[in-house]
Amino acid sequence: MQTSTTKKTKQILIFSAAMISCLLWAANLPATRFVLQYYSPGSLAFFRFAVASVCLGAIAAARKTPLPKKKDLPMFAISGIVGVFLFTIFLNTGARQVYSGIASFIINTSPVFALLFARLLLKETVKPACWIGIMISFAGLIGMMLSQIAEFSLNIGIFLLLLGAISYSFYTVTQRSILRKYSFFQGTTYAMIIGTVGFFIFLPDLIHDWTSGLPWYTHFIVVIMGILPAAVANLTWGYALSKAEKTAHVTVCLYATPFLAALLGFVWLGETFPIWSLVGGVVIIGGMVFTNTIGKR
Repeated sequence: MQTSTTKKTKQILIFSAAMISCLLWAANLPATRFVLQYYSPGSLAFFRFAVASVCLGAIAAARKTPLPKKKDLPMFAISGIVGVFLFTIFLNTGARQVYSGIASFIINTSPVFALLFARLLLKETVKPACWIGIMISFAGLIGMMLSQIAEFSLNIGIFLLLLGAISYSFYTVTQRSILRKYSFFQGTTYAMIIGTVGFFIFLPDLIHDWTSGLPWYTHFIVVIMGILPAAVANLTWGYALSKAEKTAHVTVCLYATPFLAALLGFVWLGETFPIWSLVGGVVIIGGMVFTNTIGKR
């Protein structure tokens, strides 16, 4: 009985940690669209992750958290550059041109790409049913893109967000590899700090934005974005990944993020949500659920 109770408590903790991440990431999309009215994509990325890296770095120093071994630095570098630097650039640039809910649907195709990377890099077997789920998701993605063409205009934002989804799925797989040898705090913190170094190329843009008389609350929002969706959400996600028996038990929670993002975008920014985009999003989620349930049996 005690073992059963302990296992149930562990599952609740894993699910709660993953859902905290998803809720914070859902809030990040409308927040990003709002702040991008004042900040450039590069300066926003630098400011946000500088805040996150300082917070996590301070905790790591206080806890005297061991640094990665020299032989493992390339994996941390790849994880940080692709999953933090490139992902954020794609997200910030693409989010300027696509509604929050739609952007979230596209970004959260990442579990499907993670499955592909796991097959290629970690040599995990992929059952035929998984490929069926992948095709369903891509059909939904095409439907969503068509709705953008019909009701708005085809723009590069959609493709940048898709590249963001691919980048983050690669980050998830590299983190799974890192977490075999390191704690979730080490994996998250040092990958994020390395990824943040790349944003220094946007320092002139950040200085320009800071000195252009932006409203004080925009700076406050970015600081909160650095602490919560960047630092806290990635820590809780790392915890969930490190404790879950299977990656799918965690990534399935991502399917709630688009609906939360769309709701927050509607309430905060007054965004509309095209009906065919909603249909496409539902098809995407259906395909991903199929992939991570029936496809895993």
